[in-house]
Amino acid sequence: MAQGARLRQNTSIKNKLSTTLKSWLPILQSNVFDMEETINEYAKENPYVTLQSSIVRDFSSKLKKPYPNSPAKNSISDKIESLSIYEKSLYETLADQLLPPLFPTQISVNIALDIIDNIDEEGYFEADEKERAQSLGIGLEEYQKVRQRFAYLEPKGVGAKNLIESFLFQLQDHSEISDDVYSLCVKIINDLSNHKNYSTLKDYLEAMKVIRTFKNPPALAFFQKDPFVIPDILVIEDGGEIQVRLNDEYYPSVIIEDIKVKTSGQYLKNKLKEARDLIDALDMRKQTIQKIGLMIVEYQYDFFKGGEIKPMKLKDIADEFGHAPSTISRAISNKYLECSRGILPIKSFFTTAIDGDTSNASIKDFISELIKNENQKKPLSDLKILRLIEEKFQLKMVRRTITKYRKQLNIASSSERKKLYEISVGT
Repeated sequence: MAQGARLRQNTSIKNKLSTTLKSWLPILQSNVFDMEETINEYAKENPYVTLQSSIVRDFSSKLKKPYPNSPAKNSISDKIESLSIYEKSLYETLADQLLPPLFPTQISVNIALDIIDNIDEEGYFEADEKERAQSLGIGLEEYQKVRQRFAYLEPKGVGAKNLIESFLFQLQDHSEISDDVYSLCVKIINDLSNHKNYSTLKDYLEAMKVIRTFKNPPALAFFQKDPFVIPDILVIEDGGEIQVRLNDEYYPSVIIEDIKVKTSGQYLKNKLKEARDLIDALDMRKQTIQKIGLMIVEYQYDFFKGGEIKPMKLKDIADEFGHAPSTISRAISNKYLECSRGILPIKSFFTTAIDGDTSNASIKDFISELIKNENQKKPLSDLKILRLIEEKFQLKMVRRTITKYRKQLNIASSSERKKLYEISVGT
């Protein structure tokens, strides 16, 4: 890879004193936000060190946008303010609603808590009601009766067993519609794949308008939001050439103060040495992250030109640095790279090789494309996807692996997708 090789730079890290190395590793492993706090731990008792926070200094500035198509980011102050607002999880939100009159007794509350414990991240109830009822020493009918009350909780549709029941739960929230429209909605929801059979009825359009407002999955609003991140590495293409830049704009500045003293005791000598070691450690972090970025671009050059991520092992980089793979793993944890294809976790470039030059990332990308272009009247089953993957990549896999990848991509099953496609017809 001649083009990638030109990106390599002679950034070898000099041998440092043991005290520098001890401070370098924690600083290296910290992300940009945490690094300031990490450095401050070393600096707070050192009279020579003054720490200037770049994040505080640029409190009202905006993050650098190396790409014109990158989504606009709010100011640092807005982001820090938003991070300070605690958002309740789905399970906390549900637990807070276990109050009378819906749950008037401790027994009903205990049953409801058990139901919450068996709701998946999408908001669906995934356990066997009979088994759960037996474990609580109650009857199945009592357990089911309490679960049906979840139709009146927020978010609407949560606690249902499947898409149809979730839609029926969400229908309970539409008290403003007429009885005729409500009845038709119930019929259509229970026969979603054939909803066109009801198109001649006078309330069909209004019923479908209501149904199309329903959320699937019901806990969609509680899906983990993308965290606010400051990328450590910027990969920029300029005039056909790829450049790797260290995004050190938000690094804190370590300043060694000039202390005037009459005598230079051993204590101050040690503190001055520690201050210089701290600056060396910060420089070592910059060099290390820069070199990691250069090596990623060299190994993954095709990706930055629009291709796929190739299999890459932590050992590939660890050998270059002379460190254990576990050290490099900690070094890249919670760190991000920004390029024209978005802001990506650095760890995402270290994909697991499935067979030869095929990575799990390549498989997932292929699955996404298949689903994107599938026949909406005949969505692809996991078995069909498996056969297409084996044909394209010339490897053997099992269907449960395809199912796992599909779920990781937040793609519904073929039967669920067919129902969703049916609902979207005519919108």
